Amino acid sequence: MPRRLAPLVFAAALLAACGGSAVAPKTWAKSVCTALTPWRAALTSLTDDAQQHLAAAKTPEQAKQDLLGLLSGAETASETARQKVVSAGTPDVDGGDRIAARFAASLKAVRDAYGHARTTVSGLSTADAGAFYKEVGTAFGQLQQEYAASALDTSKVSSAPLRKAFNEVPECH
Repeated sequence: MPRRLAPLVFAAALLAACGGSAVAPKTWAKSVCTALTPWRAALTSLTDDAQQHLAAAKTPEQAKQDLLGLLSGAETASETARQKVVSAGTPDVDGGDRIAARFAASLKAVRDAYGHARTTVSGLSTADAGAFYKEVGTAFGQLQQEYAASALDTSKVSSAPLRKAFNEVPECH
């Protein structure tokens, strides 16, 4: 291959790898739901596990470790889901780039909410059990507020073709 063509071939390959083209609404919805289903399951499983461990925790130190496991796992699961949503590309609908960005931003905000809570809990002293649990309550209250603010409802997507796709694709139910 002539040397002057090599950069053009590389650039074309790079653009193709970045997913420069839009995808059909059903394809995009399926990819998004396929990313969100294991994420939701992971959050449920992590929460259930943390509740069981917290019920058995005999010390604030044990509770702290259990909470850090929950928060770290939820943060990681949220980032994994965000990456998969980004990899889904852009739906081929009016405003598809905005919609895709909103989905990714929502998952980023959820990831960051878990990260903020993890950082807060990590810094808490366990010397005074009452103070520790009070501060945990405050940290989880903040997490709940940040989580709620980032919520994205697929039934409220502004694009009629995408709403239809989310309703029709089996992976979304």
